[in-house]
Amino acid sequence: MSNTKVGLGLAALGRPDYLNIRLDSNIDKSVKTFKNTAFKVLDEAYQLGIRDFDVAPSYGLGEEFLQNWNDSRGYNDVRLSTKFGYTYVANWEIGFSGKHEIKEHSIEKLNEQWEVSKALLPNLKIYQIHSATLDSGVLTNVTVLSRLNELKQKHQLEIGISSSGTEQVKIIKEARKIKFNGEALFDSYQVTFNIFEQSTFQILKELINEGKTVIIKEGLANGRIFKNDKFKIYDKAYNYLETISNKYNVGYDAIAIRFIMDYLEPKVVLSGASNSLQLEQNLKVSNLVLTKEEITTLKSLVISKDHYWNERSDLEWN
Repeated sequence: MSNTKVGLGLAALGRPDYLNIRLDSNIDKSVKTFKNTAFKVLDEAYQLGIRDFDVAPSYGLGEEFLQNWNDSRGYNDVRLSTKFGYTYVANWEIGFSGKHEIKEHSIEKLNEQWEVSKALLPNLKIYQIHSATLDSGVLTNVTVLSRLNELKQKHQLEIGISSSGTEQVKIIKEARKIKFNGEALFDSYQVTFNIFEQSTFQILKELINEGKTVIIKEGLANGRIFKNDKFKIYDKAYNYLETISNKYNVGYDAIAIRFIMDYLEPKVVLSGASNSLQLEQNLKVSNLVLTKEEITTLKSLVISKDHYWNERSDLEWN
């Protein structure tokens, strides 16, 4: 039986447009409504037993929402995680045509964003480099790495990376080599892993066995696990997901999350729910445990990582 917990990621709760397949396009995208929804989902998540909450400065107003919620509720048993390295620039403009977030892994950006993020202390437990890449040079930037180590020691934080793209395994391998005084800098790895993208399985198992915190994001493949005529490549997957979702009387989302819990057994799988209904559907994972045969079949639905990430980059912000 997996000890994996479901956490809540605020990527879709903190900004009006998000890179996913939004089935309901008729939603109120005002700041007030988003803040109310975020608080409602955060409260409900807590009532339903979720204690891990993940955010980033680039998630629109997500970090501000989480900080307001954290301050007003006063819980001492939640584990918050945030990141540095991306800045939200769409400024709540609906249908913004440029890049919604800009990457910058500099010491200046780290210090600027830390000044805001530190308000989440003492519930802030994990501080991460947002989408660490080899080409941004952040994993060889001694000034940034030393500053992260300083924050780690001073505030007893876990320092982590999040990763995306076809190079996830290479990025994790590089991050594992970084040490200060013989101790690994990185304690936490937030990685994309799901039914369709399983390329990191082996290295994540190694990290889990070493006692590292492994957090899985995009477990629903940005909505691609739901039946969609645009994605013929997944027809076989949709047919099988329909069969077992009928068997267990849960949605495809619960099956997809359960697969990660039972096959990989990470510490946390993040729900990216954007409303209460989605959260409740996701949390039906606790109603089932997959059989070995079902895990084997779900495992076989993997596609090539190049196709997966090319397809993801073609998704629209909506």
